[in-house]
Amino acid sequence: MARSAAWFLLAGTVLLSVCGQLLLKWQVTRVGGVSPGDPRGLVFLVGRLLFNPWIIAGLGSAFIASLLWMLALTKLDLSEAYPYTALSFVLILLTSYFLFGEPLTMGKVMGTGLVIAGIFVLAMTSN
Repeated sequence: MARSAAWFLLAGTVLLSVCGQLLLKWQVTRVGGVSPGDPRGLVFLVGRLLFNPWIIAGLGSAFIASLLWMLALTKLDLSEAYPYTALSFVLILLTSYFLFGEPLTMGKVMGTGLVIAGIFVLAMTSN
């Protein structure tokens, strides 16, 4: 496998990780919560979630992302590849705003901007 293919695997890792998180959030929000003092309700909730096809798809997405990650690391240094996984912060911030109506605060935007700046610096200084 060429190094260029490893970068595509890395991109797949990030995208599948984000997809998995979005699926989990979507379904957990639909199921609702349980009161902290209700262990029976908690067991029922977890059971409902574990057999939910969308939850299974979200967990499967994370598993496939892990497989792609391992393949990418066969050609990329960990210290070179790992910072790019921080792109998930950017994608989650934007998609959670648009899909779930989560607040987009100045702190979140500034923090995400710092993450992007850090990735840029690392990319410019990589061998």
